[in-house]
Amino acid sequence: MQESDPNTTNVTRPLIVPRPEHSLSRANISENALKVLYRLRQENFQAHLVGGGVRDLLLGHEPKDFDIATDATPEQVRQVFRNCRLIGRRFRLAHVHFGRDIIEVATFRGCGDDADPLDRRLENGMIVRDNIYGSIAEDALRRDFTINALYYDIADFSLHDYADGLADLKAGRLRLIGDPEQRYREDPARMLRAVRFACKLGFAIEPATERPLYELGSLLADIAAARLFDELIKLFHSGYGLDVFEKLRHYGLFGQLFPDTEACLAREDHDFPITFVSRGLSNTDQRIREDKPVTPAFLFAILLWEPVRQRSEQLQAEGMPAVEAILLASSAVCQRQQSLVAIPKRFSLPMREIWALQPRLEQRDGKRPYRLIAHPRFRAAYDFLVVRAAAGEADAELADWWTRFQDASGPERAKMIEGGAKRRRPRRRRGKSAASSTETAG
Repeated sequence: MQESDPNTTNVTRPLIVPRPEHSLSRANISENALKVLYRLRQENFQAHLVGGGVRDLLLGHEPKDFDIATDATPEQVRQVFRNCRLIGRRFRLAHVHFGRDIIEVATFRGCGDDADPLDRRLENGMIVRDNIYGSIAEDALRRDFTINALYYDIADFSLHDYADGLADLKAGRLRLIGDPEQRYREDPARMLRAVRFACKLGFAIEPATERPLYELGSLLADIAAARLFDELIKLFHSGYGLDVFEKLRHYGLFGQLFPDTEACLAREDHDFPITFVSRGLSNTDQRIREDKPVTPAFLFAILLWEPVRQRSEQLQAEGMPAVEAILLASSAVCQRQQSLVAIPKRFSLPMREIWALQPRLEQRDGKRPYRLIAHPRFRAAYDFLVVRAAAGEADAELADWWTRFQDASGPERAKMIEGGAKRRRPRRRRGKSAASSTETAG
């Protein structure tokens, strides 16, 4: 076990587990990661597999990424590998490219409090630059969770545990290294990582690590909006988005990220908005489990739909046509959300098209269905309609009609459109008669 309190910043001596006493095998490490590890070792640098790759292999999971820690500086790594690019200003990293596969190599981080501000800088307790290098022991204490501070040494295939990570792994416990509040203030994104790992691994968050989650949510506003987008994709596109949504709301973090949506959910806690978001996220989780494609456009369309829908209905009640109302509501909601989470245009534009097509899907007469089904965003808009119908928000008959229309032959489609036209309500007249008609219907 460790020889010092893991809540301090003292350098510790690790628990070293020799190869015969642990289950991690090179046979389960990617070929490219092994190439990087062996090559660094050949150049007389330390080389360790670290973080999620070690954690997942010990749990019997297939790692998504293999990250490497070394005492070589980024510049030295680049000298060793021609296929290397250096990235990052906040954290300087080396990426070794093997086609589409990227192996991330990080230099051991140091704890030097008297470091040059050009290398390490904090603002209001948050780390905005950290390129101080140190020993492997210092690097371990700079990592976030104990289960991510496990190192696999390619020199002798042993495991090095600096913070009782193996004990926490065995107990199914998620625990921050150091003082939790300080660590969250250093990087508020750690709150989102705590939720992500708890959901992904099914681990319980240790009480001292969990307590600040209820209190420090406002710190998420200090994270760059572009970085928050990346963090949310990791949260919601990993196959457990519904669990993430529920846990974020439990800690009061969801409202910090999506205040307009949270305001709607808080008002209608037992109505279809909760069901709609839950069904939408569950649908995404299912697609990921089935290895089907998913897109951030659909995800954010689900998460932001409720404020768009409510604002659109308000505008329609004031006399604005449905299509125009939804466009105006979309613009207002997206503008507010963009300052919190920067959704790239390649996703925000399709998201808004999905919303804009919802009222048009109600128009089933003439040539409109043929034009709609040829729209490049039709399939996503249809899937969105199906989720709305399943949640009780949209007409189930409408969703069923479009399901049948897609598979129908030419003559069958013509009959369906003719039948839809017969069921179509007569248009309301403008002016006084329209107003009296509305009053009668209400």
